[in-house]
Amino acid sequence: MQKIILSGNEAVAQGAFEAGAGLGIGYPGTPSTEIIEVLEKKAGPQCAWSINEKVALEQAYGACVTGLRSLVTMKHVGVNVAADPLFTFAYMGVNGGLVIVTADDPGMHSSQNEQDNRWYALHAKAPMLEPSNSRECRDFTALAFDLSERYDVPFFLRMVTRVCHSRSLVEIDPEKAYQRQIRAYERNVPKFVTLPAHARARRIILEENLTKLSKDAEAAAKANVMEITDRDAGIITSGAGYNYVKEAFGDRYSVLKLGLIYPLNQGIIQDFARRVKKIYVVEELDPYLEFNVRAMGIECEGKKHISPFFELNPQAVAVSLEKAGLEPLEELDPAAKEPAAGVPARPPILCAGCPHRAFFYLARKEKVTVVGDIGCYTLGAAPPLDGIDVSACMGGGYSIALGMSINPPQGKKIFGVVGDSTFYHSGITGAIDSIFNKRAFVPVVLDNRITAMTGRQQNPGAGRTLSGEDTFMQEPERIFMAVGYDRVLEINAFDLKGIRDAIREAKEAKDRVALVIKSPCRLIKGVEKGPLMDVDKGACSKCKSCLRLGCPAISLGDEGYPVIEPLTCAGCGVCGQLCKKEAIQVNDEEVSG
Repeated sequence: MQKIILSGNEAVAQGAFEAGAGLGIGYPGTPSTEIIEVLEKKAGPQCAWSINEKVALEQAYGACVTGLRSLVTMKHVGVNVAADPLFTFAYMGVNGGLVIVTADDPGMHSSQNEQDNRWYALHAKAPMLEPSNSRECRDFTALAFDLSERYDVPFFLRMVTRVCHSRSLVEIDPEKAYQRQIRAYERNVPKFVTLPAHARARRIILEENLTKLSKDAEAAAKANVMEITDRDAGIITSGAGYNYVKEAFGDRYSVLKLGLIYPLNQGIIQDFARRVKKIYVVEELDPYLEFNVRAMGIECEGKKHISPFFELNPQAVAVSLEKAGLEPLEELDPAAKEPAAGVPARPPILCAGCPHRAFFYLARKEKVTVVGDIGCYTLGAAPPLDGIDVSACMGGGYSIALGMSINPPQGKKIFGVVGDSTFYHSGITGAIDSIFNKRAFVPVVLDNRITAMTGRQQNPGAGRTLSGEDTFMQEPERIFMAVGYDRVLEINAFDLKGIRDAIREAKEAKDRVALVIKSPCRLIKGVEKGPLMDVDKGACSKCKSCLRLGCPAISLGDEGYPVIEPLTCAGCGVCGQLCKKEAIQVNDEEVSG
C-alpha cells in the first residue's frame, strides 16, 4: 500500500476507479469539475462531458440499467436541472450501482446560491453519504456503489467546496488493476417502465429498501463514527463540519460524525444521546441534522448558536459554541485574522483579451437591456462594463428575456445573452420558445468555443470530446436557422464597429434576428495572442475611455496616462479601436523584435 496526497475530487475519481465504474459522466461545474477530468486519465472507465446535468444523469442511469457501475457529477445547482429524472429513478431502482455526486458550495465561492442539497436526498428518497476528508471521499465512493446495488437505489455522494479542493492522505494500492464491474441485464418492464401501476409498486419497494438501509449496522459502522470522550456534552456533525469541530475542540467533547446522512441510522444517534447529557449539532447552512434529530424526540441545539449562512470555519464554530458554554482549545485563536494591510481587493474580472468584453461595453453604450446567464460572461455585469441587467441561472439568459419582452422597459427589445456551452446546455429551448410564442427579443451567443468558466472543458461546439477525439462541431448559427430565425449576424468578437452595427441593426429589425459573437477564448491551448499594444503619450488626451473596458492589462500610470502591461496584454486590439485619438497602437518594438 502507498500513501499519497489527493484532493477530495481526485479521491472520488480514485474510488470510482477502484470500484470498477464503467462510466463517468457529468457537466462541468465548480467545485465538482476535476472528478471527471481525473477519472478520464485512468485507463478503464469511459468518461464524457454531457450537454447538461439532466442528460448526464439519464445517460448514467441507462448505463447502470445495462449493468455498468456509473458515476455522474455536477455542482449543487446542477441537481436542479437533473431533478426530473432523479425522483423517478429512485422509484425504479438500479442494476449496476449509480452514484450521483452533488458538489455543494457553502459561501457561494463560485455559485449564484448556496442551496443545501441534503434536502434532495430526503425528498427524492435517494440515500446520501457525506465524506469529510479525501480518504473518506475514496472510501465512501466505493461504499456508495456497493450500497446502491445492495439496496437497489441511486446513491448521492455530497461534497462541499472545502472537501472537494482540500488535500489529505489516502492509502491506495498502486498495483491494483482496473476491473470493470458488470452485472447481467435482464428485461424487467415492471421495474424499468414507470407506468402508474408499476410506480405504485416500486414506491413500496423503495420505502422497504430505505428502511433496511437505515438499520444496516455494517453500513453504519463504515460511514458513522462515534467518539466518546466526555459525558457532559456531545456534538453531532458531518462532512466539513467535523473538521471544524475537531480543530476547535479536539477531543474535549464527545463527537458523533454521521457519514450516512440519509436515511439516518437512528440506533447510533439514540445510543449517542444516551451517552451524553447535552447535544449540540454543528452543520453548515440549513438545520437538516438538527431537524431530523429533533424529529426522533432527542433534544439538541444547533442553529440557536450557529449561523445558517455561508460556510463555517473553526473560529466560527469555536466562538458560537463558546457562547453556549463549551470551551475551545486554548491554542485556537477564536478570532479570524484580518487581511494584510495594503493588499488591494481583487474582484473577479474578465481576462485580458476576453472575447466577451467588447459586446458588454457596446451593449451599455447602446443602452440595451441585457439578460445575462451563468458563465465567464456574468462578469460583464461588474463595473466598469456594467453590461447586464438581470442574471439568474443557466438558460435564463433567454427564458427570462422572453418574459421581459412581454413588457419591455422603454418599449425596447430585450437582448438575451448566453455562452456557447450554455446555449447547448439549456439555451436552445429558449430560442425555440421565442419562435413558437413570437417573442420579440434578440438572442445572443458569446461563442468562445469552450466551456471557459470551469476550466476550458469541451462542449458540442469545440469539435473534440473529453478524450480529445475529433467529433462533429456544432454551430449556433445553423441551429438558429434550423429553429426558425430569419437571419443570424455573425461578428468577430474583437470587431467593435461590427458589433455596434449588429446591435443597432438587431434593435430595429422587424424580422427574427440572432447574434453570434465569435472568437476562441485566449486561454485555449494553441490560440495565439495578437500583437501587443502600447500608448503613445504624445497623442493621448488622457480621456480614460480605454479604462472603461475594464481590461486588467490597462491601468492608469503616474502621469495620468494609461499604461498597457505587456506581460498581460493579449493583443486583442479592442482598446486601439476604441481610442478616438488613435493613441493606442501596435507596439513597434514588439513587432520589430
